[in-house]
Amino acid sequence: MTNASPPPPSASGTFQGKIGTTYEESTPWWPEQPTPPEGTPNVVVIVLDDVGFSDLGCFGSDIDTPAMDALATGGLRYANFHTTTLCSPTRASLLTGRNHHSVGMRMLSNFDTGFPSGRGQITKAAAILPEVLRDNGFNTMAVGKWHLAPMEQTTASGPYTQWPLSRGFERYYGFLEAETDSFYPELFYDNHAVDPPKSPEEGYHLSEDIVDRAIEFVRDQTSVTPEKPFFMYMAFGAAHAPHQAPQEYLEKYRGRFDHGWDVERATRHARQIERGILPEGTELAPHNPGVLPWDELPDDEKKLSARLQEAYAAMVDHTDHHIGRFMEFLEQIGRMENTITILLSDNGASQEGGQKGSLNPTAYQNGLPEDFEEMLARIDEIGTTRAHANYPWGWAQAGNTPFKRYKQNTHEGGVRCPLIVQWPRGLPRTGEIRQQFHHVSDIVPTLFELLGLEAPAVYNGIPQMPIHGVSMGYTFDSPTAPTRKEAQHFEMFGHRAIWHDGWKAVAYHERGTSFDADQWELYHHDTDFSECNDLAQARPEQLQKMISRFWVEAGKYDVLPLDDQGFALRAKIPRPGSPRKRTTFTYYPGMAHLPGAAVPPVMNRAHRITAFVDRATASDEGVLVSLGNISSGYVLYVKDNRLVYEYNFLGTRYTVTSEEELPTGPAELTFEFVKTGDMQGVGHLYVSGRPVGDEIIPRVLPHFFGWQGLDVGRDTLSPSSPSYDGEFAFTGKFEKVVFTVAPDEESEEPFERID
Repeated sequence: MTNASPPPPSASGTFQGKIGTTYEESTPWWPEQPTPPEGTPNVVVIVLDDVGFSDLGCFGSDIDTPAMDALATGGLRYANFHTTTLCSPTRASLLTGRNHHSVGMRMLSNFDTGFPSGRGQITKAAAILPEVLRDNGFNTMAVGKWHLAPMEQTTASGPYTQWPLSRGFERYYGFLEAETDSFYPELFYDNHAVDPPKSPEEGYHLSEDIVDRAIEFVRDQTSVTPEKPFFMYMAFGAAHAPHQAPQEYLEKYRGRFDHGWDVERATRHARQIERGILPEGTELAPHNPGVLPWDELPDDEKKLSARLQEAYAAMVDHTDHHIGRFMEFLEQIGRMENTITILLSDNGASQEGGQKGSLNPTAYQNGLPEDFEEMLARIDEIGTTRAHANYPWGWAQAGNTPFKRYKQNTHEGGVRCPLIVQWPRGLPRTGEIRQQFHHVSDIVPTLFELLGLEAPAVYNGIPQMPIHGVSMGYTFDSPTAPTRKEAQHFEMFGHRAIWHDGWKAVAYHERGTSFDADQWELYHHDTDFSECNDLAQARPEQLQKMISRFWVEAGKYDVLPLDDQGFALRAKIPRPGSPRKRTTFTYYPGMAHLPGAAVPPVMNRAHRITAFVDRATASDEGVLVSLGNISSGYVLYVKDNRLVYEYNFLGTRYTVTSEEELPTGPAELTFEFVKTGDMQGVGHLYVSGRPVGDEIIPRVLPHFFGWQGLDVGRDTLSPSSPSYDGEFAFTGKFEKVVFTVAPDEESEEPFERID
């Protein structure tokens, strides 16, 4: 081909073959694909939520957890393992191998504090585990709770940069928020919202669904590329509130906790010492402030408290069953033998149920009390679709046996968590307990060592911060080897602690008070496992040494500035780019479910909602817009040819109904809330500008409607109203719905009144 033009330059400068005029004169070349060495193990990381140190059978509980106990029997239990004391930070540390402040997750991904340590997302300077494993030839899959994306960015318009599929996972199915209803979860499949595959009446529960999807993902991968290892990240909603389980599990635990939390703590404590989880001589910490001796409780409080603990135990038991189902599946397909399984809880048992327990988490989130008599009257709803239950402080402390305090605190009750590691092919010793001090940031370096990988110095062109954790691999065949961890700091909401060389200094912080007023405590953990003997007065020089070390670590790992602001205050400050920063919102029927973090901020603000509809007949009816669930929210709908607005204030419903029937044809159906004072006002209804009804709404929520978001034209998931069945989708023509919201809480009216 002497008349041919010279070959064009290669489209890629990395091509290592030869391009001639024809294929006979050319040499093909294919880039090498990442291929893990033969025999590389699979990795499964299972994260439980708000499960206390003693809540698994193999850590001292009599809750039935045979599947997790089997993992412990075939693996190792770590009795001196620590987390960050809160969900998003622990997940950030777990997946990066770094300290949570350093990667930008000082607390929840719901908020951006305006400082590098609190962006509410993981910096790209810390590549996370699935990113590294995917690039080294693993298939990567996640199911369950994510809670690592800025929550305002979890709408259908993204951005998706911090969603699972943008951070190294190839498949995802689960929920993106901190918590969800296990019977009516807000679900996402890969990068889009989806409805649950069936209803609670058909037997639906989130934990089963998560495991079903995990099995599906692994089955598909193994069927097509059995030579490739997989990484499965399985993060359950259990046992975060609301505590919900199938009825047969609830019935199983009836009466099991009537003896109360004092007997339960004592029994677990003795069992932990007998089994070697606690060293001989470990004391049982005294009651936390606000926890009364069980025998001093009135009978009605005992009855309600025991029922709340039954629901928690049922949820843990039910979750264990499905973990066992996944492990059986791995055994069936021949993948169990060479799979590293790591199971942990993200923090200690939760204090968020309050002193007497809760049937409505929205009350806690808003700082509002619940009526005990009302809770007692609803006792048979606990654990079901009709309640969002959480247990009281006494049961949370029992879950954290033998320690003080809870989730959110930096005493051991908040940060000491169960950890199990199993690897049938790789562990030289099994069925044993390890007492070396370790932290959740140590998981990634452990896996890198076992898999023969190194953390990248540069990832996607971005220089990476060093790994902060240390590998735990040395503990596998060295039960008594000294820990290789030098120091570990803790900080959450101003609570602070530092561990170093067997000593721990810890300060409990009262929100809103001076940090300088906090009293530091000092414990020698090597001899005082449960922090019962405060040596601050006896060893002032050691305490000062520890406090100084805390400030060194705080500076090194971006802990500052200390910040004790609560959820409610932060929720009022949208992060830059948040859709909540507008005052006008226009939504169209058929749009994807809108998560609660991105809905119009109508809480305690004057606002107007107008639906533009065209009803062909008087029988056209249904939901126009709904937000919330059985715990709180609002809904605007047409039923029996009348316009209705319902406001759910923690289970008390305020209703405004049109005084006359609606006309057919095109119409603007409007609800308007006019404030008459703080957290109160009047609701007005209009049809095409004409007033048709009004009612006083004496109480509105100040901050949150809970975690469940907004739907247009139907009511999905947990129902906003008991006045209709199912989704109650609007049957007429529906153009759009428009929200107009006052710029702040002080404005009584956000707009010119309709006359």
